[in-house]
Amino acid sequence: MSKDVNIFAGRSSAYLGQQIATEYHTQLGKVNFNVFSDGEFKPSFEQNIRGNAVYIVQSTFPPADHLMELLMLIDAARRASAKHIIAIVPYFGYARQDRKDMPRVPITAKLVANLLVAAGLERLVTMDLHADQIQGFFDIPVDHLYASSVFVPIIRELGLDNITFASPDAGGTKRAASYAKAFDTDFVMCYKQRSKPNEIARMALIGNVKDRNVLLLDDMIDTAGTITKAAELIKNEGAKSVMAFASHAVLSGNAYERIENSNFDKVFLTDSIPLKQQSSKIQVVPTAKLFAEVIRKIQNCESVSSLFQF
Repeated sequence: MSKDVNIFAGRSSAYLGQQIATEYHTQLGKVNFNVFSDGEFKPSFEQNIRGNAVYIVQSTFPPADHLMELLMLIDAARRASAKHIIAIVPYFGYARQDRKDMPRVPITAKLVANLLVAAGLERLVTMDLHADQIQGFFDIPVDHLYASSVFVPIIRELGLDNITFASPDAGGTKRAASYAKAFDTDFVMCYKQRSKPNEIARMALIGNVKDRNVLLLDDMIDTAGTITKAAELIKNEGAKSVMAFASHAVLSGNAYERIENSNFDKVFLTDSIPLKQQSSKIQVVPTAKLFAEVIRKIQNCESVSSLFQF
């Protein structure tokens, strides 16, 4: 492989960074973190990167130190005279704050975009943004990948008949419709009303799932309240089985417990965010091969969009 490519990883994505480097047939670059007694840290690249294309792998889920770490690594690469600086951010944090949905609140996704570009980022590679329009917050190229690239082969390997795709809310209907079109089948939608954030007051199913193998699709699972309630509703409506495919394992609060006690036969999640604990119902789907192929295509000036057409 090209010797002018360096792949590094922040601490939030150290394992994934190692896997991507392995798939790219290179060594993961070494980054040293000097941590002060008060928690402040200072990263440094432990090798020469002058004139090279530097890829930094780092998901920006909480705490905010992960975002700060990414910004500092980008700044360090710029000051070390890297030729190109590309961030691979499998999970783009703060993406749910993509608009003003009430008075006097920030549009934090746009703020994060500004910070990354100000630090010196030249290109962003990410996967399944919470809202597609976040790409427009950047004045640099954004390669927006879809987890369907790794999920579709698994769905085909399952060999299920009578498949119906489902969205746990109205916002995910486009995703469910895309999968349904690819598999030439139907999709249904769960309609929910919230009483307050992370708490559902009412949910109803739009569509028929009787005697069907239902695959629920979402971009992330946070508290797992919505998706487990959707699974219960779908099962009560006569579904033969219910499985979930979600891009990002945020899994906060009682999420693991809810999934374990849910009607799901299996929940498939990518490794964009490492699991905090194991679960008998959760299966992790690796993405390293996908991101390594993106690096190859960027380096060879080839089309990236071919990777997420199914």
